[in-house]
Amino acid sequence: MARKDLLKSVMVGSSDQSNDSGRSDYAMRGASKSMKVSIDSLAENSKRLLEGETIVEIDPELIDVSFVSDRLSDDDDAFNELMASIAAGRQDTPVLLRPHPKLDSRYMIVFGHRRVRVALALGRKVRAVVKPMDDVAHVLAQGQENTARADLSFIEKALFAKSLLDMGQAKDVIQSALTIDGTLLSRMLSVAQTVPRSVIERIGPAKQIGRDRWEDFKKLASEPANEKLLETAIADGGFQDLDSDSRFELLHSKLSEAGRAPKRKSARSIPQKRTWTAGKGRIKGVIGRSGKAYNISLTAQDSAEFGDFLSGQLDKLYGDFLAKKEEQSDQ
Repeated sequence: MARKDLLKSVMVGSSDQSNDSGRSDYAMRGASKSMKVSIDSLAENSKRLLEGETIVEIDPELIDVSFVSDRLSDDDDAFNELMASIAAGRQDTPVLLRPHPKLDSRYMIVFGHRRVRVALALGRKVRAVVKPMDDVAHVLAQGQENTARADLSFIEKALFAKSLLDMGQAKDVIQSALTIDGTLLSRMLSVAQTVPRSVIERIGPAKQIGRDRWEDFKKLASEPANEKLLETAIADGGFQDLDSDSRFELLHSKLSEAGRAPKRKSARSIPQKRTWTAGKGRIKGVIGRSGKAYNISLTAQDSAEFGDFLSGQLDKLYGDFLAKKEEQSDQ
Protein backbone atom coordinates (compact mmCIF):
# COMPACT_ATOMS: atom_id res chain seq x y z
CA MET A 1 0.00 0.00 0.00
CA ALA A 2 1.32 3.50 -0.77
CA ARG A 3 2.54 5.53 2.19
CA LYS A 4 -0.05 8.26 1.62
CA ASP A 5 -2.80 5.64 1.80
CA LEU A 6 -1.34 4.34 5.03
CA LEU A 7 -1.57 7.79 6.53
CA LYS A 8 -5.26 8.01 5.63
CA SER A 9 -6.38 4.73 7.16
CA VAL A 10 -4.31 2.15 8.97
CA MET A 11 -6.59 -0.38 10.60
CA VAL A 12 -6.85 -3.65 8.72
CA GLY A 13 -10.39 -4.87 8.10
CA SER A 14 -11.62 -7.98 9.85
CA SER A 15 -12.60 -9.73 6.65
CA ASP A 16 -9.68 -9.01 4.33
CA GLN A 17 -6.37 -7.47 5.41
CA SER A 18 -5.53 -6.45 1.85
CA ASN A 19 -8.87 -4.74 1.15
CA ASP A 20 -8.71 -0.96 1.75
CA SER A 21 -12.50 -0.65 1.90
CA GLY A 22 -12.58 -3.00 4.85
CA ARG A 23 -10.30 -0.82 6.95
CA SER A 24 -11.51 0.97 10.06
CA ASP A 25 -11.63 4.76 10.14
CA TYR A 26 -8.48 5.04 12.23
CA ALA A 27 -7.18 8.19 10.51
CA MET A 28 -3.54 9.12 10.69
CA ARG A 29 -4.10 12.72 11.64
CA GLY A 30 -0.66 12.90 13.27
CA ALA A 31 1.24 12.79 9.99
CA SER A 32 -1.43 14.14 7.63
CA LYS A 33 -2.05 17.34 9.64
CA SER A 34 1.52 18.24 10.51
CA MET A 35 1.44 16.36 13.82
CA LYS A 36 -1.19 18.71 15.35
CA VAL A 37 -3.51 16.00 16.64
CA SER A 38 -5.08 16.88 19.97
CA ILE A 39 -5.15 14.46 22.88
CA ASP A 40 -8.97 14.53 22.69
CA SER A 41 -8.87 13.45 19.04
CA LEU A 42 -6.58 10.56 19.87
CA ALA A 43 -8.82 9.47 22.70
CA GLU A 44 -11.77 9.50 20.31
CA ASN A 45 -9.80 7.37 17.85
CA SER A 46 -9.11 4.81 20.55
CA LYS A 47 -12.77 4.73 21.56
CA ARG A 48 -13.85 4.42 17.92
CA LEU A 49 -11.79 1.25 17.57
CA LEU A 50 -13.93 -0.35 20.25
CA GLU A 51 -17.35 1.17 19.61
CA GLY A 52 -19.88 -0.93 17.72
CA GLU A 53 -17.68 -3.99 17.92
CA THR A 54 -18.59 -7.30 19.49
CA ILE A 55 -17.09 -7.64 22.95
CA VAL A 56 -16.03 -11.16 23.82
CA GLU A 57 -14.59 -12.73 26.95
CA ILE A 58 -11.23 -14.45 26.52
CA ASP A 59 -9.07 -16.47 28.88
CA PRO A 60 -6.02 -14.27 29.66
CA GLU A 61 -3.85 -17.39 29.49
CA LEU A 62 -4.42 -17.30 25.71
CA ILE A 63 -3.19 -13.72 25.39
CA ASP A 64 0.40 -12.63 24.72
CA VAL A 65 1.89 -9.17 25.19
CA SER A 66 2.49 -6.81 22.28
CA PHE A 67 5.54 -7.48 20.13
CA VAL A 68 6.85 -4.03 21.14
CA SER A 69 7.01 -2.82 24.72
CA ASP A 70 6.01 0.74 25.58
CA ARG A 71 6.64 0.69 29.32
CA LEU A 72 9.76 0.38 31.43
CA SER A 73 7.85 -0.81 34.48
CA ASP A 74 4.36 -0.84 35.87
CA ASP A 75 3.20 1.63 38.48
CA ASP A 76 2.29 -0.72 41.34
CA ASP A 77 -0.08 1.79 42.96
CA ALA A 78 -1.96 2.39 39.71
CA PHE A 79 -2.11 -1.35 39.01
CA ASN A 80 -3.43 -2.15 42.49
CA GLU A 81 -6.01 0.62 42.21
CA LEU A 82 -7.19 -0.76 38.86
CA MET A 83 -7.35 -4.29 40.24
CA ALA A 84 -9.39 -3.16 43.26
CA SER A 85 -11.81 -1.33 40.96
CA ILE A 86 -12.29 -4.31 38.64
CA ALA A 87 -12.53 -6.74 41.56
CA ALA A 88 -15.32 -4.64 43.08
CA GLY A 89 -17.29 -4.41 39.86
CA ARG A 90 -16.30 -5.38 36.37
CA GLN A 91 -13.91 -4.40 33.60
CA ASP A 92 -15.82 -1.54 31.97
CA THR A 93 -13.41 -0.79 29.12
CA PRO A 94 -12.49 -3.72 26.87
CA VAL A 95 -8.94 -4.28 25.67
CA LEU A 96 -8.01 -4.41 22.00
CA LEU A 97 -6.54 -7.68 20.76
CA ARG A 98 -5.51 -9.04 17.40
CA PRO A 99 -5.26 -12.70 16.40
CA HIS A 100 -1.67 -13.71 17.09
CA PRO A 101 0.30 -13.27 13.84
CA LYS A 102 2.30 -16.46 14.38
CA LEU A 103 0.42 -18.71 16.80
CA ASP A 104 -2.97 -20.22 16.05
CA SER A 105 -5.71 -19.92 18.69
CA ARG A 106 -3.81 -17.22 20.56
CA TYR A 107 -4.12 -13.45 20.73
CA MET A 108 -1.76 -10.48 21.01
CA ILE A 109 -2.47 -7.33 23.00
CA VAL A 110 -2.67 -4.09 21.02
CA PHE A 111 -3.56 -2.04 24.07
CA GLY A 112 -4.85 -2.83 27.53
CA HIS A 113 -1.88 -4.70 29.02
CA ARG A 114 -2.70 -3.83 32.63
CA ARG A 115 -6.33 -4.90 32.29
CA VAL A 116 -5.15 -8.27 30.98
CA ARG A 117 -2.76 -8.58 33.94
CA VAL A 118 -5.59 -7.76 36.34
CA ALA A 119 -7.84 -10.41 34.79
CA LEU A 120 -5.02 -12.93 35.08
CA ALA A 121 -4.43 -12.02 38.74
CA LEU A 122 -8.15 -12.25 39.54
CA GLY A 123 -8.62 -15.48 37.63
CA ARG A 124 -11.21 -13.90 35.36
CA LYS A 125 -11.71 -13.76 31.64
CA VAL A 126 -10.85 -10.46 30.02
CA ARG A 127 -13.43 -8.45 28.07
CA ALA A 128 -11.94 -7.72 24.66
CA VAL A 129 -12.51 -6.58 21.11
CA VAL A 130 -10.60 -8.68 18.59
CA LYS A 131 -9.59 -7.11 15.28
CA PRO A 132 -7.30 -8.54 12.62
CA MET A 133 -4.60 -6.04 11.73
CA ASP A 134 -1.05 -5.86 10.45
CA ASP A 135 2.00 -4.73 12.41
CA VAL A 136 1.83 -1.13 11.22
CA ALA A 137 -1.80 -0.75 12.28
CA HIS A 138 -0.92 -2.43 15.58
CA VAL A 139 1.93 0.03 16.23
CA LEU A 140 -0.18 3.05 15.37
CA ALA A 141 -3.12 1.97 17.53
CA GLN A 142 -0.87 1.12 20.47
CA GLY A 143 1.15 4.32 20.21
CA GLN A 144 -1.77 6.69 19.78
CA GLU A 145 -3.80 5.08 22.54
CA ASN A 146 -0.87 5.58 24.91
CA THR A 147 -0.50 9.19 23.76
CA ALA A 148 -4.22 9.74 24.37
CA ARG A 149 -3.82 8.54 27.94
CA ALA A 150 -0.70 10.74 28.23
CA ASP A 151 0.89 8.55 30.91
CA LEU A 152 4.07 7.47 29.16
CA SER A 153 7.20 9.38 30.11
CA PHE A 154 9.61 10.95 27.64
CA ILE A 155 12.15 8.15 28.00
CA GLU A 156 9.49 5.44 27.58
CA LYS A 157 8.36 7.07 24.34
CA ALA A 158 12.00 7.38 23.24
CA LEU A 159 12.63 3.67 23.84
CA PHE A 160 9.34 2.80 22.12
CA ALA A 161 10.47 4.81 19.08
CA LYS A 162 13.89 3.14 19.06
CA SER A 163 12.34 -0.33 19.33
CA LEU A 164 10.09 0.37 16.36
CA LEU A 165 13.00 1.72 14.32
CA ASP A 166 15.09 -1.35 15.19
CA MET A 167 12.21 -3.53 13.98
CA GLY A 168 12.29 -1.80 10.62
CA GLN A 169 9.29 0.50 10.98
CA ALA A 170 9.46 3.66 8.86
CA LYS A 171 10.03 6.95 10.65
CA ASP A 172 6.74 8.44 9.42
CA VAL A 173 4.91 5.51 11.00
CA ILE A 174 6.75 6.10 14.29
CA GLN A 175 5.96 9.82 14.14
CA SER A 176 2.29 9.02 13.61
CA ALA A 177 2.23 6.45 16.40
CA LEU A 178 3.61 8.98 18.88
CA THR A 179 2.05 12.06 17.21
CA ILE A 180 5.37 13.88 17.07
CA ASP A 181 7.28 15.64 14.30
CA GLY A 182 10.57 14.60 12.74
CA THR A 183 12.65 16.94 14.90
CA LEU A 184 11.33 15.54 18.16
CA LEU A 185 11.70 11.98 16.87
CA SER A 186 15.37 12.65 16.08
CA ARG A 187 15.93 14.02 19.58
CA MET A 188 14.19 11.04 21.16
CA LEU A 189 16.25 8.59 19.14
CA SER A 190 19.46 10.44 19.98
CA VAL A 191 18.81 9.95 23.70
CA ALA A 192 17.68 6.33 23.38
CA GLN A 193 20.64 5.44 21.15
CA THR A 194 23.28 7.21 23.27
CA VAL A 195 22.36 6.39 26.87
CA PRO A 196 22.91 2.64 27.44
CA ARG A 197 19.59 0.81 27.67
CA SER A 198 20.83 -0.97 30.81
CA VAL A 199 21.22 2.42 32.51
CA ILE A 200 17.76 3.58 31.37
CA GLU A 201 16.16 0.38 32.63
CA ARG A 202 17.80 0.76 36.05
CA ILE A 203 16.56 4.35 36.26
CA GLY A 204 13.03 3.39 35.21
CA PRO A 205 10.29 5.53 33.63
CA ALA A 206 11.21 8.77 35.47
CA LYS A 207 7.74 10.24 34.90
CA GLN A 208 8.70 13.77 35.99
CA ILE A 209 11.85 14.00 33.85
CA GLY A 210 11.35 15.67 30.50
CA ARG A 211 13.22 15.97 27.23
CA ASP A 212 15.68 18.72 28.19
CA ARG A 213 16.90 16.93 31.30
CA TRP A 214 17.36 13.67 29.39
CA GLU A 215 19.29 15.44 26.65
CA ASP A 216 21.61 16.94 29.24
CA PHE A 217 21.99 13.50 30.84
CA LYS A 218 22.82 12.06 27.41
CA LYS A 219 25.72 14.49 26.98
CA LEU A 220 27.11 13.66 30.42
CA ALA A 221 26.66 9.90 30.04
CA SER A 222 28.40 9.88 26.65
CA GLU A 223 31.70 10.93 28.25
CA PRO A 224 33.89 7.79 28.41
CA ALA A 225 35.26 8.88 31.78
CA ASN A 226 31.74 8.74 33.27
CA GLU A 227 31.05 5.11 32.35
CA LYS A 228 32.67 3.73 35.50
CA LEU A 229 31.01 6.39 37.64
CA LEU A 230 27.59 5.30 36.38
CA GLU A 231 28.33 1.64 37.06
CA THR A 232 29.48 2.41 40.61
CA ALA A 233 26.48 4.60 41.43
CA ILE A 234 23.97 2.08 40.07
CA ALA A 235 25.64 -0.79 41.93
CA ASP A 236 25.24 1.02 45.25
CA GLY A 237 22.91 -0.88 47.54
CA GLY A 238 20.58 2.05 48.13
CA PHE A 239 20.13 3.02 44.49
CA GLN A 240 17.14 0.77 43.74
CA ASP A 241 15.48 1.81 47.00
CA LEU A 242 14.93 5.26 45.50
CA ASP A 243 11.93 6.05 43.31
CA SER A 244 12.57 6.36 39.58
CA ASP A 245 12.75 10.17 39.46
CA SER A 246 15.18 10.21 42.39
CA ARG A 247 17.39 7.63 40.69
CA PHE A 248 17.65 9.90 37.67
CA GLU A 249 18.40 12.93 39.84
CA LEU A 250 21.10 11.05 41.73
CA LEU A 251 22.92 9.93 38.58
CA HIS A 252 22.53 13.32 36.92
CA SER A 253 23.96 15.02 40.01
CA LYS A 254 26.97 12.70 40.16
CA LEU A 255 27.72 13.14 36.46
CA SER A 256 27.39 16.92 36.74
CA GLU A 257 29.73 17.05 39.73
CA ALA A 258 32.27 14.92 37.89
CA GLY A 259 32.11 17.32 34.95
CA ARG A 260 32.82 20.30 37.23
CA ALA A 261 35.71 18.60 39.06
CA PRO A 262 39.22 19.73 38.00
CA LYS A 263 41.01 17.33 35.73
CA ARG A 264 43.66 15.25 37.45
CA LYS A 265 47.10 16.03 36.19
CA SER A 266 49.32 13.26 34.98
CA ALA A 267 52.30 12.35 37.15
CA ARG A 268 54.63 13.94 34.60
CA SER A 269 52.80 17.29 34.69
CA ILE A 270 52.66 17.55 38.51
CA PRO A 271 55.39 20.00 39.64
CA GLN A 272 58.16 18.26 41.61
CA LYS A 273 59.93 20.50 44.12
CA ARG A 274 62.68 20.10 46.71
CA THR A 275 64.56 22.49 48.96
CA TRP A 276 68.32 22.91 49.40
CA THR A 277 70.25 24.60 52.19
CA ALA A 278 74.00 25.10 52.66
CA GLY A 279 76.50 27.29 54.53
CA LYS A 280 74.57 26.99 57.77
CA GLY A 281 71.61 28.73 56.19
CA ARG A 282 73.56 31.43 54.34
CA ILE A 283 72.21 30.05 51.05
CA LYS A 284 68.84 28.42 50.42
CA GLY A 285 67.21 27.20 47.26
CA VAL A 286 63.94 25.82 45.95
CA ILE A 287 64.47 23.51 43.00
CA GLY A 288 61.44 22.61 40.89
CA ARG A 289 60.66 20.69 37.70
CA SER A 290 57.40 20.83 35.77
CA GLY A 291 57.28 19.14 32.39
CA LYS A 292 60.26 20.44 30.41
CA ALA A 293 60.79 23.45 32.70
CA TYR A 294 63.42 23.44 35.48
CA ASN A 295 63.69 26.28 38.00
CA ILE A 296 66.16 27.16 40.75
CA SER A 297 65.21 29.96 43.12
CA LEU A 298 67.89 31.19 45.57
CA THR A 299 67.30 33.10 48.79
CA ALA A 300 69.12 34.10 51.97
CA GLN A 301 72.37 36.01 52.61
CA ASP A 302 74.60 34.60 49.85
CA SER A 303 71.90 34.18 47.19
CA ALA A 304 72.88 37.10 44.94
CA GLU A 305 76.61 36.38 44.94
CA PHE A 306 76.16 32.66 44.50
CA GLY A 307 73.65 33.27 41.73
CA ASP A 308 76.15 35.40 39.83
CA PHE A 309 78.81 32.75 40.34
CA LEU A 310 76.50 29.97 39.16
CA SER A 311 75.36 31.81 36.04
CA GLY A 312 79.01 32.41 35.14
CA GLN A 313 79.65 28.67 35.28
CA LEU A 314 76.72 27.59 33.10
CA ASP A 315 78.73 26.99 29.91
CA LYS A 316 81.30 24.89 31.78
CA LEU A 317 78.63 22.99 33.68
CA TYR A 318 76.69 22.22 30.51
CA GLY A 319 79.90 21.01 28.82
CA ASP A 320 80.59 18.73 31.79
CA PHE A 321 77.01 17.44 31.51
CA LEU A 322 77.38 16.56 27.82
CA ALA A 323 80.73 14.85 28.40
CA LYS A 324 79.26 12.78 31.22
CA LYS A 325 76.25 11.87 29.10
CA GLU A 326 78.47 10.75 26.20
CA GLU A 327 80.65 8.74 28.54
CA GLN A 328 77.63 6.90 29.91
CA SER A 329 76.32 6.13 26.41
CA ASP A 330 79.67 4.52 25.46
CA GLN A 331 79.60 2.12 28.39
